[in-house]
Amino acid sequence: MNIGNLQITGRAALAPMAGVTDAAYRKLCASFGAAYTVTEMVSARAIQYNYQKTAQLADTSQDEHPVFLQLFGSDPFDFGLAAKKAEAFHPDGIDINMGCPVPKVAGNGAGSALMKDPSRCGAIVAAVKRNTDLPVTVKIRAGWDEEHINAVEVAKACEEAGAAAVCVHGRTRNQMYMGHADWDVIAAVKQAVSIPVIGNGDVVDAQSACKLLDHTGCDMVMVGRGALGNPWVFRQINAYLRDSCTILPGPGIAERILVIKRHMDALCQLKGEGRAMREARKHVGWYLHGIRGAAEFRRRAGELSTLEDLDLLLRDVYAAAQEEE
Repeated sequence: MNIGNLQITGRAALAPMAGVTDAAYRKLCASFGAAYTVTEMVSARAIQYNYQKTAQLADTSQDEHPVFLQLFGSDPFDFGLAAKKAEAFHPDGIDINMGCPVPKVAGNGAGSALMKDPSRCGAIVAAVKRNTDLPVTVKIRAGWDEEHINAVEVAKACEEAGAAAVCVHGRTRNQMYMGHADWDVIAAVKQAVSIPVIGNGDVVDAQSACKLLDHTGCDMVMVGRGALGNPWVFRQINAYLRDSCTILPGPGIAERILVIKRHMDALCQLKGEGRAMREARKHVGWYLHGIRGAAEFRRRAGELSTLEDLDLLLRDVYAAAQEEE
């Protein structure tokens, strides 16, 4: 399929997640078959200035492409200026965050709060389109709350303004990340627009990805929390869709350890060992979910400070797995 003039191979993309989908994890997921990835959200106002932290969030130079740079904010004028600046980071497209539910974003009129005003959503897309030739996508929710399910209206406004694709998370802002995603809303958006629709919400494995595609008729799925500590989910989804529902087994402990090391080494190169190992604590905890002795190993993961600490932990993880065999 194409998103604007950009050819996309595959049907499962990595969702943007603040504090998770940095360049190290994006590249890792792309290597496992993610069709495209999206940066952590970048402030449309802050990107206009030369802030080091913002530049690091926006940097796609180490990515396996295609990768989209995600912007958030509330002012169409800011988005227009940001679109010009964003091109300097060489993304393959620009994604507009209209779905973030967290109070510090939505409380300032950005993220999912934009869905309260579909005309503003359209104005933001139009402002970005006027200032870039890159394909522009939007990520929305079902609506603000259960009384205001307006994903179809917002998607149509964005399409009319020039959006090349829309990703729909089937939860309202009020749901945050609780309860079940409403896939019927995604299906309704797919019926209402002619641009590609990416479905998001409750995709945790190959089977759920296939069910969402079948239920909604959408063009792709986007995997968020289902990819935490689980980058091989993209490999499994691709195999399931390509090879008549073939279910690839999960990784053995040896592969899991190699991937953890690969990820954490890349994180250290990106951010320095001190900061990287603080961030590694959550990642390693996710990777270790479900293994023998996970509770104690995850406790130790929460205390990681150096790569040496990680090596000692992974040595014990491997030894415990060998004992089980």
